[in-house]
Amino acid sequence: MRKPLNPSPFASGTLNRFGRSSLGSGPSPANSNTRILGTGPVARPGPSSPLRPVSPGSSPLNSDRARERMVSRLREQGIEDERVLAAMREVPRHLFVDEGLASHAYEDRALPIGHEQTISQPWVVARMISVLIEGREPAKVLEVGAGCGYQAAVLAHVLREVHTIERVHGLYEMARANLQKLRLPGRVRVVFGDGMAGLPGSAPFDGIVVAAAGLKIPQALLDQLAIGGRLVAPEGGSTQRLVLIERTGNSTWNRQELDAVRFVPLRPGTQY
Repeated sequence: MRKPLNPSPFASGTLNRFGRSSLGSGPSPANSNTRILGTGPVARPGPSSPLRPVSPGSSPLNSDRARERMVSRLREQGIEDERVLAAMREVPRHLFVDEGLASHAYEDRALPIGHEQTISQPWVVARMISVLIEGREPAKVLEVGAGCGYQAAVLAHVLREVHTIERVHGLYEMARANLQKLRLPGRVRVVFGDGMAGLPGSAPFDGIVVAAAGLKIPQALLDQLAIGGRLVAPEGGSTQRLVLIERTGNSTWNRQELDAVRFVPLRPGTQY
């Protein structure tokens, strides 16, 4: 039996296609794709830690050395998969945020990308991908919530085929433009559509990563996992946890709860 992926002391078990209870309800979570440490509120930009824009002539922390510092910090935070660390080192995160925030690109925080969305905290990106690929090499993965395209770029340095779907048309265009600027080793397909519905025409997927939190994982996404495939997603309302779901049969899925997180809400439909 495979060793659990650093599970928290919360429930785990087998799911069936008739659903399960959610991990809580309440108001929409704060706009911050971030890990929550301890029991206090998540640290995010505010009056005490302002994001001060840099002038166009300034030199942002966009060098190889800045990315190396980020990777060193990820190691200290428990990220061990060398494939993930190498990918985080390769992808220039500063190209995926507004120029005025480029100097903050390699800090361990989520940053706004417009449309009330954020680029996820580097630790969150590394953690989700590490859980997805631990002990395996998935060939085809779906990302729900392309955002600005950063996580898809990291995935493309680890996997051969990445499909990413975005419901907000402005972000879909941003992600597509950002990814086209890079020479990625893996193939990336960017789709505009309802992420909660997934991409049934391209299923099954060896892995699915969801970059927004719903009260429960949509059944459509569970159905699009290949048997043996993994889905990693935040789940919950005012209280959220990162969950790992593995498909074990035609109508069964195994579930583990991992880290406390705070993500933007998962929404249906599309937005122009």
